[in-house]
Amino acid sequence: QVQLVESGGRLVQAGGSLRLSCAASGRTFSSYYMGWFRQAPGKEREFVASISWSGGSTSYADSVKGRFTISRDNAKNTVYLQMNSLKPEDTAVYYCAASSGRWSGKHTLGSEYGYWGQGTQVTVSS
Repeated sequence: QVQLVESGGRLVQAGGSLRLSCAASGRTFSSYYMGWFRQAPGKEREFVASISWSGGSTSYADSVKGRFTISRDNAKNTVYLQMNSLKPEDTAVYYCAASSGRWSGKHTLGSEYGYWGQGTQVTVSS
């Protein structure tokens, strides 16, 4: 099992940057592929980015490609989401998720992930 705790969310102006962190408990962090999702008020949860066990493979939603970067540090049991050129439409609660399944390239569905954090609020003002 793994427990996830997100941090780093706050209010930021459009065009600004934020780095979210997700700290995982457990000694087998490197065996999980990880994802970031977000949910805006009144909207369904949506995929943002995912990363393979080693960090060598990543996938992004079209809406964030070129602006966001997912990375991980297995020595620190942490996955990151660097968000640049933020837009008001990026406002949402951001969730970190983990899966012990086999990495196959994208993993954009929430149902593929068995473990979730509590979320961190990101608000982008115009």
